[in-house]
Amino acid sequence: MAKNKKPQKVKARLIRGFNDRSSSDIRATDEMMGKIRSVFELYGFDPIETPFLEYTDALGKFLPDSDRPNEGVFSLQDEDEQWLSMRYDLTAPLARHVAQNINEISMPYRTFRSDWVFRNERPGPGRFRQFMQFDADIVGAPSVSADAEMCMMMADTMEALGIKRGDYVIRVNNRKVLDGVLEAIGVEDEGQKLAVLRALDKLDRLGLEETRALLGAGRIDKSGESTQGAGLNKKQIHQLGEFFPILSMEEFLGKLGPDVFDEVDENFVDEISYKMKWGDDSPEKKNKPSKSERDHYKKNPDYSEDDETEKKYIKETNKDIVEQLRRNTAYTSNSSFLDGLSKLGAMADLLSASGYGPRRVKIDPLCVRGLEYYTGMV
Repeated sequence: MAKNKKPQKVKARLIRGFNDRSSSDIRATDEMMGKIRSVFELYGFDPIETPFLEYTDALGKFLPDSDRPNEGVFSLQDEDEQWLSMRYDLTAPLARHVAQNINEISMPYRTFRSDWVFRNERPGPGRFRQFMQFDADIVGAPSVSADAEMCMMMADTMEALGIKRGDYVIRVNNRKVLDGVLEAIGVEDEGQKLAVLRALDKLDRLGLEETRALLGAGRIDKSGESTQGAGLNKKQIHQLGEFFPILSMEEFLGKLGPDVFDEVDENFVDEISYKMKWGDDSPEKKNKPSKSERDHYKKNPDYSEDDETEKKYIKETNKDIVEQLRRNTAYTSNSSFLDGLSKLGAMADLLSASGYGPRRVKIDPLCVRGLEYYTGMV
């Protein structure tokens, strides 16, 4: 007669990518969330809550194309054999909520949500399978004023959380401006467009030389791993360097080397202007404003007598930035560029009238995010 086997003890272990939360973490989060909610509600946003499970096909990107649709999401089947998935963000549930209740919702619909979302991905340092998102959206407001309102609300939220002015900046761009520039320099293939935008998106992290390599043939990092480039020729890279004032022309052309002009005609070279940089292009005048200039700067929304970092004075406004972009006559025949620039101009006017200068909300033509899904304001 076989002896009964002793049941094995369950080992206490936490699933990878998930965390237990301490009381101090919960209290700190609650305090932070309270400050965020107070700003959002001041702007007229109302809270809603959606379930953490949605029908898989309502999530859009992740559709069941196999026995288990688990690419990026946690999924299961209900008693009716319909696939359900745990939400991977708070946007898809909002879209479903609005579509389902469209007759009862007053537009524009201002709402915010905060809750846990879940990703069926490989966890790593600082990358979890469960984490909290806090979303705010305006649905049914096609005007650029909604974008300006969102940016101003973000800035107010940062300061409500104790982040000092000067320690944060909300960067704004319009995808149509970028698309127009790429079309004008001869980049029409969508795959190549995305490759160029991905390279520009890495400028802050990789620096000028490595970004230039990604715009061209590609780069090899320190580990020896190679990354294919966007395949632009030298003239196209030069044109990008001329358009984006944040890329110092002298440094950018120096990094390219003297052979950059091999594919550039003389007339094009003659049109190079070092006045494409932001702000005052006269080094001898920089940080030496006259009394009348100081009085003018003090009217700037970003100026503060009490802020030591303001001793250099704020010279640039969002209107200045848009005007710099408008001077790029090479793109004035491109409808996409002009449409995007018009919207950035309207946003600059709204931000200026509301007292939000570029030290808080800044129009930045190199702001590149959401490559696959942004079509307008970024």
